[in-house]
Amino acid sequence: MKPYDLEERTFLFAKDCRNYIRSLSKTTSNIEDGKQLIRSSDSVGANYIESNEKLGDKDLVFRLKISRKEAKESKYWLRLLHELNPDQRSASDSLIFEIEELRKILSAIITKTTKQ
Repeated sequence: MKPYDLEERTFLFAKDCRNYIRSLSKTTSNIEDGKQLIRSSDSVGANYIESNEKLGDKDLVFRLKISRKEAKESKYWLRLLHELNPDQRSASDSLIFEIEELRKILSAIITKTTKQ
């Protein structure tokens, strides 16, 4: 069961990405791709938290769009690591599923906010 609190959910996603990266073999590509995944997965939650401290509706949507962009980037790095580490596919499958869910949630919030 995933938490309803999106701040907590994005935090758990970033933490799970770190744990996933720790489980990978220490190849040059895993290390570099892992660094990118850490940055983008952190930014999903950090920008969502910033959106909650909005300065107005335009700022809210701007921060949410950055968060969604970082979610898309996280999915890219996860897909790459997924393909290059077949022995860890069950872990990457769940992370790819979660980031796609987060992206959809962010998109729904953006859509609802811009239609008001």
